[in-house]
This record gives sequence, C-alpha cells and structure tokens, in this order.
Amino acid sequence: MINEHQNSLNPSRIREEMRNVANSVTPEQIGQLTTLFQLYHSGMNEFGTKLENLDAEFHTRYDYNPIHHMEARMKDVASLFNKMKKKGIPFQKDAMQQNIFDIAGIRVITNYIDDIEAIEDNLLKQDDVTLIRRKDYVNNPKDSGYRSLHLILSVPVFQTDGPYEVPVEIQIRTIGMDMWAGLEHKLKYKTNSDPNMIAKYSNDLIGYAEELTQIEQNMQIIHKDIR
Repeated sequence: MINEHQNSLNPSRIREEMRNVANSVTPEQIGQLTTLFQLYHSGMNEFGTKLENLDAEFHTRYDYNPIHHMEARMKDVASLFNKMKKKGIPFQKDAMQQNIFDIAGIRVITNYIDDIEAIEDNLLKQDDVTLIRRKDYVNNPKDSGYRSLHLILSVPVFQTDGPYEVPVEIQIRTIGMDMWAGLEHKLKYKTNSDPNMIAKYSNDLIGYAEELTQIEQNMQIIHKDIR
C-alpha cells in the first residue's frame, strides 16, 4: 500500500550528497549523520507498519479501508541542508535532532474526511506513540485554501545500543485535498508561468477548495447512508 519516493536508504549516496552541500563536514560528522538518516528511516517504517495494520483491521472488522494509499519519503540532503542554513542551525547531528522534525515523513491519503480523524485517534491510542506537534489545516485551512492534518509523532526505534525516540511527520488528507495540494504546489513552485497567471489561478484555487470540501462532505453522507 505504501509508495516510497526515493526512499531506499543508500549510505554511499547520502555521504556523497553531504560532501557536495557541506564541504566543511568531517568524515566523523558524515558517519554520524548517515547513521541518523538510518534511524529516521526506521522510524518511518515503524509508522508505515502501524498504518498498514490499522487499515487491515478496519477491513477485517468493518469491511472498509479508510486509507486509499500512502506515500513515504526521506528529506534529501540538499533540502535538509538549505532548511538548516536558512534557520541558522549548524549542520550537525545534535542540532538536527533538536530542531528538524520532518526528515522522515508519510503522507496518508484517505477516502473521506471522517477517516482523517479516525486514523489520528487510533494512532494516538497506541502506547508507544507520542504527539509532539499538531497543525489542523482541515478545520482551519490556510488562506490559500490548503487543507491537511499535520502531525509530528515519535515512536521508539530499537538499535543495538538501545531504543531511540524518532520523530516522523504524518500528513493526513483526503484524495480531493491531495489533488488540490498537488496542483497548488505545481502552480507555485514548479512553473515558469507569468506571475499574473499564477495570481489568477491561485485565486481560483481558493474558491475550488471550498467547492471541493462541500463535494467531499456530500459524498461522505452518501457513503454513510449506503453503509
């Protein structure tokens, strides 16, 4: 169910990317940061398993799958370096752990709006899951119209020298919200279009976000009545 984007952990590639973006990084630091990436990758896999198990249980008990699909990703080294540089954070292991919480992430795409809350509730009921941060853009959308639930959750990952609490960003949104967000991202960050055209379509997208939400709410009502 989970789709991985550039997700297979390649220590050699990570080391090379670190040398390219930060020439002052020592071999010892490269080793530490590579180990840290492995740890975050394991944390992402832990949550991937939890979500797949949750979806399987819903299917068995209720003959329904709340999760349409999932996408997992590890932040690439260049993006991570630029983010830390912009925030004035040294490119070091301890600083990274204390300040950056989206190195690993999973986007959960649900079928209906109510599924977002159901997935969040069931994740937070698990004893080993800790909520670090929550941003609810579903009930409190951004001015642009963007809707999604953003969670930073941690889970213990057991290594040879003991357990580590690892944060993972979990974004939960419906199919419609994801389609809208993908189009907005492409418009704002992946286009060389005329700024006037970008402004025009950005305004259109605000209205479409409201219409899309109403459509998804209506379809949810039909879904519940059928069930």
